[in-house]
Amino acid sequence: FPACWDPQVSIKDLHFDGVPVRIYLPRKPSASKRRGVVFIHGGCGIFGSIRSYERICRYIARKSDSVVVSVGYHLAPEHKYPTQTLECLTATEHFLKTAETYGVDPARIIVCGDSVGGTFTTSVCQELGQRTDIPKTRAQVLIYPFLQALNFNLPSHQKNAAVAFLTQERTVHFILKYLNKDCSLKEPILAGSHVPESINLKYRKWINPDLIPDVFKLGYKPPLPALFSPQAHEEVPELFEPWVSPLLAEDAVICGLPDTCIVTCEHDVLRDDGLLYKKRLEDNNIRVTWHHVEKGFH
Repeated sequence: FPACWDPQVSIKDLHFDGVPVRIYLPRKPSASKRRGVVFIHGGCGIFGSIRSYERICRYIARKSDSVVVSVGYHLAPEHKYPTQTLECLTATEHFLKTAETYGVDPARIIVCGDSVGGTFTTSVCQELGQRTDIPKTRAQVLIYPFLQALNFNLPSHQKNAAVAFLTQERTVHFILKYLNKDCSLKEPILAGSHVPESINLKYRKWINPDLIPDVFKLGYKPPLPALFSPQAHEEVPELFEPWVSPLLAEDAVICGLPDTCIVTCEHDVLRDDGLLYKKRLEDNNIRVTWHHVEKGFH
């Protein structure tokens, strides 16, 4: 769909190294180079589009006087994982390299995304944090991001298991759809049967209910240990990759991340992903701003 006309923002459809983007440029002249925002939309990797997020991108461009690049990555399962992450990375790289063409200061570009867009944002910043050949991203903004696929029985999963729109069951269903896997794997993954004890032990330092503040654990009941299923484990190796579970990235990668803003919502199954990542970043001396929406939901 073509972009809507906006009296304050000029909107163009372009391609950045083959990736569709929609760029929002404030019409009012600026005395200096503007800030830039790469916006990566949510939708579980299988829904959403540039058009469905147009209003929020126009709003960001107007209110922050920034040039916004909305990434139209191709959706799964027709475009197989990790196409989505790679296209977000490609578009962000291109913008960092060509920012001045659009009147943007390359040292003042942030990457922002909601839900799985937050996952892609995290992955992009983890990848670019290791690079020295292009400008560094100034910050990342993660709006209720999905960050790990090892434990679906954290306090927020239990508390919000049946809260619309994103239920506990639907979360795993969409992940399997995104990865083009058999949805019969949903039950063993929900139970945690896809994770061998060795991996549970390795990542317990980062994915553990004990790391979540007590105020968020009221009524929480630790689940019984799941019986490991080698078959389930072998079917979903992608769940243990940092591009799907960015919380599993090594400390050397985390140390290279920019300033971070994390938004969590009380009535959201993914709330604890954000809380756990916040702690990991702070433990690695990354500056974090945290906004918690007490009555918010996914």
